[in-house]
Amino acid sequence: MLFPALADLMKAFHSSEIKRLNIFGNFRQVLKFTELFHFKNYSLCIFAIKYHDMNAFYALKIKEIIRETPQAVSLSFEIPLELLDKFSYKAGQYTTLRIPFEGKEIRRAYSLCSAPNSGEFKVTVKEVPNGSFSALANNKLKAGDVLEVHPPEGKFIFEPGTISQNYAAFAVGSGITPVMSIIKSVLFQEPGSKFVLVYGNRSLVDTIFYKELLELEIKNPDRLFIEFIYSRTREDNSQFGRIEKSTVNYVLENKFNDTEFKSFYLCGPEEMIQNVTGILKEKGIREENILFELFTVKDNGAIDINVEGETKLTIVVDDEEMTFSMDKNKTVLEVALDHDLDVPYSCQGGICSSCIARIKEGKAEMRKNQILTDSEIAEGLILTCQAQPTTPTLKVDYDDV
Repeated sequence: MLFPALADLMKAFHSSEIKRLNIFGNFRQVLKFTELFHFKNYSLCIFAIKYHDMNAFYALKIKEIIRETPQAVSLSFEIPLELLDKFSYKAGQYTTLRIPFEGKEIRRAYSLCSAPNSGEFKVTVKEVPNGSFSALANNKLKAGDVLEVHPPEGKFIFEPGTISQNYAAFAVGSGITPVMSIIKSVLFQEPGSKFVLVYGNRSLVDTIFYKELLELEIKNPDRLFIEFIYSRTREDNSQFGRIEKSTVNYVLENKFNDTEFKSFYLCGPEEMIQNVTGILKEKGIREENILFELFTVKDNGAIDINVEGETKLTIVVDDEEMTFSMDKNKTVLEVALDHDLDVPYSCQGGICSSCIARIKEGKAEMRKNQILTDSEIAEGLILTCQAQPTTPTLKVDYDDV
């Protein structure tokens, strides 16, 4: 247990007043901060700052709100100069927003739709039925409001190379957001590369970035090729239906049958991603060349093993080790949050990868997993929002990932 002075400093790190100061930029400010709290042990202060930085959120001002569709807005944030390095990102990554809501804290992960080279830090939020943050973003937030934002993360990324390549993406609905960032990066950072986008929506009016995509296609007629698909309306220069096997066959075996693609980016509902992935594998596309990001998943599955009884759970996070007794029918993340541990997490639905930890002792099974590869699981990595213990003891380490 941390002694009182350090515990008080920890609490101070989480106060909105201190966060607004963004005082974690340099050592001089750190010393000023320790003096402010009459806390003279600088080595422990450095530990405290490391603790905070592992799961830090920063107060960022909304620079602009852009209405993309009747149900979606883009939020563009101002990044202070002292935080530019911390908020640098790769095309395809996401960030997490944190807000208080009805006496609780909620976190939502949103993909960045801006390109790393653009000087913008922008996410798009689509309003969903009974959504708490999505309704707030679409109906109440305004330019000048301040939100708590986590630095970017995620593995669904594009990293530019030095030679020209061909890329393809299959996206549905708001799944276009990380793909938009990737498209812009390919066009800007690999001048000879080409990109094929297959983009499904219910109707034209629901199509996020429709005008912007058309403008990009007009500016890059020999490099960007877009297939719009609508499931509820028939539109000019588009297909009617959904992204399915016939769609993939048309793109790969008909329209672009002489094109060899380096990578495929899939983003949207779980069913679409599974279907397209299976079709691509049937065509000989290697698994490592298929990248995907889930935006919605089916209901959580049940673990087909005995999860009755209790487990002795040990959690390591930010160099601190804590042990609890937990019911086996709960997840590791649920127990961590029940005990007010400041562990990293975001979606709590197995969609992002924010809550990854490594098993150090014991075993656990995940209810669902569409994120970790077999090799990562073999190395002991788990999604703690999905992991339930299957042994009498379980030790997980959030630091060793």
